[in-house]
Amino acid sequence: MNAKLIDWPTFIGALVVLLAVTLPLIFFPEAGEAAINMANNFLTGKFGVLYLALGLFSLVFLLYVAFSKYGKIKLGKRGTEKEFGSFSWAAMLFSAGIGASILYWGMIEWAYYYQGPPFGVTPETKEAIELAATYGIFHWGPIAWAIYTIPALPIAYFYFVRKKPVLKISAATRPVIGRLADGPIGTIIDVLFIFGLLGGAGTTLALGTPMIAEGVHDITGIPVSLGLKTGIMVLCTCIFAASAYSGLNKGIKVLSDVNIWLAIFILIFIFVFGPTVFISESTFTSLGVLLDNFFHMATWLEPLAQIKGYPATHFPESWTIFYWAWWTVYAPFVGLFVARISYGRTIREMIFGTLIYGTLGCILFFGILGNFGLYLQLSESFDVINFMNENGASATIIAILHQLPISSFIVIVFTILAIIFLSTTFDSASYILAAVVQKHVPGGEAMRWNRLFWAFALLLLPLVLMFYGDLEALQTASIVAGFPVMFIMILLGISFIKAAGEDIRAQKEYRSPTIYIDRRNIEKKTNTQDKAD
Repeated sequence: MNAKLIDWPTFIGALVVLLAVTLPLIFFPEAGEAAINMANNFLTGKFGVLYLALGLFSLVFLLYVAFSKYGKIKLGKRGTEKEFGSFSWAAMLFSAGIGASILYWGMIEWAYYYQGPPFGVTPETKEAIELAATYGIFHWGPIAWAIYTIPALPIAYFYFVRKKPVLKISAATRPVIGRLADGPIGTIIDVLFIFGLLGGAGTTLALGTPMIAEGVHDITGIPVSLGLKTGIMVLCTCIFAASAYSGLNKGIKVLSDVNIWLAIFILIFIFVFGPTVFISESTFTSLGVLLDNFFHMATWLEPLAQIKGYPATHFPESWTIFYWAWWTVYAPFVGLFVARISYGRTIREMIFGTLIYGTLGCILFFGILGNFGLYLQLSESFDVINFMNENGASATIIAILHQLPISSFIVIVFTILAIIFLSTTFDSASYILAAVVQKHVPGGEAMRWNRLFWAFALLLLPLVLMFYGDLEALQTASIVAGFPVMFIMILLGISFIKAAGEDIRAQKEYRSPTIYIDRRNIEKKTNTQDKAD
């Protein structure tokens, strides 16, 4: 245990902020939740355009970087092989960025759009059906993964090209804010990131735990209770703590690979034994609807709702703005993780790999799981809507799975997959949180005791709030805290362009199609010039 490596202001600051938010929710749950909801409604209602603008900016910016000279920069030494193969790399980034939430929303999100569609469309009509099958793919598609990738650019560049053994958001903003990154401003940036991540993690637990509890109840007959949910949280914590303690290659990589293979099995099974033709045609049609309406969906904000007499659906605030805020809260964490596992790749490979693998995976989940549930509703094989409205979304997901052959076995596999999905998100999160609160990360991995501490810290707050407060309040609080992260995201994009541009101008051009920036030559040249001056 080397306490000197810990960045104590960030470490303690994150815990103080978390306690300052969660204690009022525990002791004054109604007043605390009301205050947080008021702040959330104000931010999403008044500044929703900023969230949507950030989403489009992220996608356009990444495409520019990928096709520009910056896209050829290699993350590592010239000739360096990739640290992870494409399958394991894609598995880890997908498992970290999505988690068990995709099992929840992939299966049931269409039902909300079917009952309350956007654009003033009448519920349960043909137009509503098309949008219901499409909007989930949009919300979990290229813009979501673009928001995730923005922080990965400067962090990967500083870590693997400039050889700075620090995995911090504040350090990645240094080209713009200079020495402020080493003072209170830098600490605030890192604390906001940690708080947002812990709140976002609470959201994932809030969705995943009841779904897993329903699966366990279906398998064993154990009633869904607070005790069962607590046991599930503890079990998941032990799994991801062991994974994070083992490190990237022995723990996180192995668990992510198992996770993806189980997911592939579930998707293939439902596709083959479900309504195959309907799933294929509906998913393909949804892609066409998405391409036809992409910019409309990405910019729709109901401006007429601000004028008295015009009806408002509040769809943008409830869904698109909320999702963009949620991705923004998670972005620094996922960006840090993607950066860490991308050694040996070029910037272009990292960008396109994240956008393509992430989006493709979400298309498969929403296309297969979601359209299976939609088919049951439309064919009147199973009334998903009424069952959900009476029993809740988690119970409905298990009921949908029971419409398949050998459903008992599928529920078991699905429940195990949900547990592992939840664990793979949290082992990545604890791994990165530990790195952020260290001054340096020698060898690329934070100290083991530090990783273990944050693994259990991720459990503590959601568990306490489940007993005394409201997990949804923590989710809303994290979205509110994530508002400043939007501006940090812009700083991160500018930082990458500025740092990489300076190095490219200072480095001799290479004939190879891949740019390897030799920092030693740049520093040697700079030192020589300083002595001459």
